[in-house]
Amino acid sequence: MTIFKHSDDIMRNKTTTFPRLARKLTGIGSAFLLCLSTTALAETQVLDRVIAIVDDGVVLQSEFDERKNAVLQRLQGQYDQLPPMDVLEQQILDQLILEQLQLEEAARYGIEIPDQQLNNTLQQIMANNGMSSMDELAASLAADGMTLDQLREKVRRDLLLNQVQQGVVNNRIRVTEQEIDNFLSSSDGKFATSPDYRLGHILISVSGSSTPDEVEAAKQEAESLYQRLQDGADFAQLAISNSDDQTALEGGDLGWRKLAQLPELFADVVDGLEVGEVSKPIRSGAGFHLLKNFEQRGGGEQLVQQTKARHILIKTSEIMDDETAQEKLSDIKQQIEDGADFAEMARENSEDIGSMLNGGDLGWANPGTFVPAFEAAMAETEIGGIAGPFKSQFGWHILQVVDRRQEDLSDVVIRNKAAQMMRERRFNEELQVWQLELRDNAYIDIKDVDGAES
Repeated sequence: MTIFKHSDDIMRNKTTTFPRLARKLTGIGSAFLLCLSTTALAETQVLDRVIAIVDDGVVLQSEFDERKNAVLQRLQGQYDQLPPMDVLEQQILDQLILEQLQLEEAARYGIEIPDQQLNNTLQQIMANNGMSSMDELAASLAADGMTLDQLREKVRRDLLLNQVQQGVVNNRIRVTEQEIDNFLSSSDGKFATSPDYRLGHILISVSGSSTPDEVEAAKQEAESLYQRLQDGADFAQLAISNSDDQTALEGGDLGWRKLAQLPELFADVVDGLEVGEVSKPIRSGAGFHLLKNFEQRGGGEQLVQQTKARHILIKTSEIMDDETAQEKLSDIKQQIEDGADFAEMARENSEDIGSMLNGGDLGWANPGTFVPAFEAAMAETEIGGIAGPFKSQFGWHILQVVDRRQEDLSDVVIRNKAAQMMRERRFNEELQVWQLELRDNAYIDIKDVDGAES
């Protein structure tokens, strides 16, 4: 925590200009003021001070100094000539002000970073840097003059900024169906949404000066390898032993490729290969080729089991506790099993506004549509069966599984992928617009680095 000794000027300014901020600071005054005696109160010594007031928050000199040192350390290692110091300092201050505005937005939306998410991120940092323990990480940080607690706060701050940016900015971006159609029709869109193939390749080479007998021998060798592969031989092993391609020592692995990245001769063949399938020998000017589709991402049918269900929800309240809600739903369930109409009971009793008028009907749903408790109950229920009462975060439910089906969502998956790519392309531009709006609508009182008013 940043420490202040007594400063009448700073506290007076915040009291008169920003009463909410003043209350926030004075409410924790004992943590910010070190007062040893009456004399010490009169003789002030600022250990840290406000250099900018940003709506209800502040930017401190210590934050500025820490960021400036980090920026200088990074830039001096990359560039021979740095911008003038006053320009650099202004950029750093602008950055801190903008971050403070976004952190205040995160607080307004109630965004928090759970400790588990923070710990997972630290573990990922350790893994990326080849570290196996927190002690090792702490030692590495100490060499750079940083503590583990400081890193945790920096990571938490970065995660908060990222979450509020993703949440707010993505919500501002609208992608229409027509825009998706146009993107998918473009060459760029077709390339981006086409399947990825991880291919294996064996080449039996034939030179331009080869005799007909040599060409025939190469063809026979390729056909023999194809038959061995059909009988279960290992592709990689045969590639290492027989292929004339540069990838032979990698087991013929070409890595992930899109059809547009392959020679047209290969693309036509690969487009029809199932995963695990090997092509018959393909003749080209270089010789005879065998291709194997090791893995595939995208393309083909995307079959998903959808469930059609309906439910009745009873919410708990001061007058409807868990036991009462459960008993009410048990009675409703018994009435339905005795012949009452589920839809009518839902219209009369359900507190789910979105479905009650439709008799509790939730429509066809893909896996993962509902909260875990609801998903689990639905998955365990046969068609026509009624599950519950069971509790979710919304209250108590009974549900009936009406039907199930297998649905090909290939087109949906492709369109979702296209929409996501378009959002990603627009994100940075929309982020800058939002950040400018934040700053334009904020109260910002900037003070000089040495404490004088600007």
